[in-house]
Amino acid sequence: MQRRHLLGAGLAIAVAGFANNAMAQAEIKIGEINSYSLLPAFTEPYRKGWQLAVEEINAAGGIGGKKLVVVSKDDGGKPADAQTAANELVSSENVAMLTGTFLSNIGLAVSDFANQKKVFFLAAEPLTDAVTWSKGNRYTFRLRPSNYMQAAMLVEEAAKLPAKRWATIAPNYEYGQSAVAVFKKLMSEKRPDIVWVDEQWPPQGKIDAGPVVQAVAAANPEAILNVTFGADLVKLVREGNTRGLFKDRKVVSFLTGEPEYLDPLKDETPEGWIVTGYPWYDIKTPDHDKFLKAYQAKYNDYPRLGSIVGYQTIKAAAAILAKAGSSDPEKLIAAAEGLSMPSPFGEITFRKIDHQSTLGAYVGKTAQKDGKGVMVDSVYRKGGDYLPGDAEVEKLRPKD
Repeated sequence: MQRRHLLGAGLAIAVAGFANNAMAQAEIKIGEINSYSLLPAFTEPYRKGWQLAVEEINAAGGIGGKKLVVVSKDDGGKPADAQTAANELVSSENVAMLTGTFLSNIGLAVSDFANQKKVFFLAAEPLTDAVTWSKGNRYTFRLRPSNYMQAAMLVEEAAKLPAKRWATIAPNYEYGQSAVAVFKKLMSEKRPDIVWVDEQWPPQGKIDAGPVVQAVAAANPEAILNVTFGADLVKLVREGNTRGLFKDRKVVSFLTGEPEYLDPLKDETPEGWIVTGYPWYDIKTPDHDKFLKAYQAKYNDYPRLGSIVGYQTIKAAAAILAKAGSSDPEKLIAAAEGLSMPSPFGEITFRKIDHQSTLGAYVGKTAQKDGKGVMVDSVYRKGGDYLPGDAEVEKLRPKD
């Protein structure tokens, strides 16, 4: 009796083990990392976007018949925590790839981890050019248009302004430093008569707007480049409006037209800033209409740019996995290089030479409507039109 009981118990354990293995084989896991607790204004819509994408993918049969599962972790805005999360996702969760990240320094940290551990990484949001160029590696791809791309779009408009004396305001970390450097480079190439009269580098998330505004005003620029975002942007605008910094001065601003940053400004929204952003209410294309209806139906809310980024990140990850037919990193790289796919902004392609996607951005101007900030006169700029050619990229990117 005892022997039969032991045999029965052993069989039960074996069956349970087999069932667990079968379950594991019936799903594909993607690891996702982001600064949810630090930057909820962007990352909560971003999470809603990728959750919608997962739902759509699984409703359509998953990836090769396997259910897609996203295992998400919060990095708290700390590069070391992001690397720890990446390690846990790879070693404990056995994810097929890593995705996500928001801040540029965190994106670089996870990219470095991916390169060392030979794990495929699809960076969603970090904008520094280093992700795909100076610190680029074969395991890292990026979805969003980079600082170079957005700077080139903005410079196209900024170069038409008569202003010659320019000042810059940017957060003092990788993203802000990269954005200012590339804007100044591209702007000076188009307008050699430009003079850069002041630079302000407040700490990210901790701007003391009064002294910043006072210093810029003292330099008496004719135009200002702004790279601040989130709570820092609100403080800068409020102080700048109070002290008249923006009166009779042109302002060019990265990201300010994105709803997550424009909405909090409300009736303090300055008029006429040249910005990149996401005027979801003015986009009339079949691709975007389909996304917008699905998003509003699921969440009873309008999308932010984070929603687009989260949605397309997971859609891209699924397309790469489906084409590769494998979770082997080398096969994922081969599948991703040159891969084209639809997006709410139209077709995009991941370039083979630098792993940058050709997702574009909208460029327009800030305005007020019914006491709210909006983006007007917007035009979609295709990302591929604002990237350097292969010869230039080969100089910028290390050989694999």
